[in-house]
Parts: sequence; structure tokens; C-alpha cells
Amino acid sequence: MSMNQGERPLEWIASSYKDLMALPPVVRRFFGFALSLAQAGDQADTAKVLKGFGGAGVLEVVENDAGGTYRAVYTVRFAEAVFVLHCFQKKSKSGIATPKADMDIIRTRLKVAEALAQEMRNEKKDR
Repeated sequence: MSMNQGERPLEWIASSYKDLMALPPVVRRFFGFALSLAQAGDQADTAKVLKGFGGAGVLEVVENDAGGTYRAVYTVRFAEAVFVLHCFQKKSKSGIATPKADMDIIRTRLKVAEALAQEMRNEKKDR
């Protein structure tokens, strides 16, 4: 299958791919669908802007199953790729806010994604 011109590659930051693979299959499929839409420049109806990033194109998809609530966080801020920042199970029952530890991981990985996007941009220039 050839890559559609308008389709951005998917880049997994740190352990996000491994973490996604550890989730229940139905949750994985749901997140996979949302990510493939993002690659095509579209947005899943279920994707919401994650607050705390100044509208920086950081999105979150939430899915529930019998085992709990799962979240996938990705960014569409960079033209080079859709970067998956974090996939995790939300443990806390209190409130809907994303736990601080998870926000810190997302913040750190967003910086990594930014550096990676810059690298990809430079590689394109050098070709």
C-alpha cells in the first residue's frame, strides 16, 4: 500500500508504542483508528484538545472498557509526522483531570517530538 501524499507518518515517542500494545485489543483498535485519521489530516470525533499546552495541537482520545479508562495523547503540531506521546490507563477515580505525572511525561515527550520533527525537516532539506 503506497503512502497517500497527504498522509503523515506515525512516530512513537519513548515507550508509547509498547504501552499501546499492552492495552486491551478493543482499546488499541479504537486508538489506532483515531491515529490513522490524524495521519490523514482528519480528526476523530472523540479526539479532544488536551488542556495545558496552549492549544498546541496536543490531542487526547479516551476510551473505556470493563478494565477502566484509557487515554492516548498525540500531537499534530508538526507537519513532519503525527507523534504519539503517551498511552496509559487513567488510574485515579477522582476528577477528569489528567494526573500531574502523566502531564509531565507528555510535556517531556512533546519536547522530544519537537526535536525529532526538526531533525526530519533538516533531513528533507539535505536530500
